[in-house]
Amino acid sequence: MSTPLDRREFLAAAGAALSPWPHGRRGAVSLTFDDARPSQLDPGMALLEKGKARATFYVSPHRVRERVEDWRAAVKAGHEIGNHTKTHPCTGNYAFSRKNALETLDLAHMERDLDDATAEIKQMLGVTPVSFAYPCGQTYVGRGENLKSYIPLVAKRFLSGRGYLNEAANDPTICDLAYLMGTGYDQVPFTEVKRMMDTAAREGRWLILVGHDMGPRKFQSVEAEILIETCAYANDPANGLWLATVGEVARHVAAQRKSGAI
Repeated sequence: MSTPLDRREFLAAAGAALSPWPHGRRGAVSLTFDDARPSQLDPGMALLEKGKARATFYVSPHRVRERVEDWRAAVKAGHEIGNHTKTHPCTGNYAFSRKNALETLDLAHMERDLDDATAEIKQMLGVTPVSFAYPCGQTYVGRGENLKSYIPLVAKRFLSGRGYLNEAANDPTICDLAYLMGTGYDQVPFTEVKRMMDTAAREGRWLILVGHDMGPRKFQSVEAEILIETCAYANDPANGLWLATVGEVARHVAAQRKSGAI
């Protein structure tokens, strides 16, 4: 004799969100941009204002230092500043990171890289990042049998850590806040972005879009028109989405877990 499904199993089987999102929404969307590139300020800030959206910007201090006052204005406008390490280490398989390759680093180095970035961001912008993004979406140091994950370091320091080039949105009932899946947003047509947002709403998930440059069409860029279309669609209550920064959504998920709602 089969046993009845409990509430969690029933809702999961129905494809419904186990945690009601705020304002009666069915899913969540966060816009994120990496590297503190100049186009995120010009024309990015104006585009986001037009789209009535606040984004999460994962920055390394040296880029912020080039335009500190403009980044302070971004904070004042309600955008979130996240940590993207001080030196942006990635695999040495990328030529730009050959001299700062994850394969050659250890956990002590990453601790310093994370903490130094946070200290410098706080000193320049007056905010302490609670969100982190793994450069290149890579989460390890070392190689082979000596390879180690630095996700635990992120978990101890930040409310969330975001990956890159992942293939799905995040299920709030099970996702690891220290390694959230981030979906590429650069050079993606709006039809595909809309499909991903609709899927997130249908499945009760949290879609984190990851971009770099903003404005003109080029490599690693979210075109202005697509950004505005994304904001308009996500802000339309008829589509059932909550458009919010990573920090806002992560706090909501953490609070829902603490209360036992999910």
